Amino acid sequence: QVQLVQSGGGLVQAGGSLRLSCVASGRTFTDYAMGWFRQAPGKEREFVAAINWSGTDTNYADSLKGRFTISRDNTRNTVYLQMYSLKPEDTAVYFCAADTLLTALIARVVDYWGQGTLVTVSS
Repeated sequence: QVQLVQSGGGLVQAGGSLRLSCVASGRTFTDYAMGWFRQAPGKEREFVAAINWSGTDTNYADSLKGRFTISRDNTRNTVYLQMYSLKPEDTAVYFCAADTLLTALIARVVDYWGQGTLVTVSS
């Protein structure tokens, strides 16, 4: 089992920035690709970004390219989501995710989920 513990959500004004963190434990961190998803009120959970085990390959939802950056620190078993130029429509619960394959995460197939953290962007 992999445990994913998230932190870093909160309230931010439109145009602001926020960084989410997700610390993994329980298994070898580098065995897993990591990703972020989000779910806005009344909407389905959607893919945000994913990164392969080494950090050399990333993938983003087309609508978020250029504003969001995913990264990982394998020495800290942590994956990050840096969000810039936030908009009210970015308001959602953000979920960290892990799977052994990057392609699986991109296909919205997830082995493990974090607990979710709320990001609220005020206008």
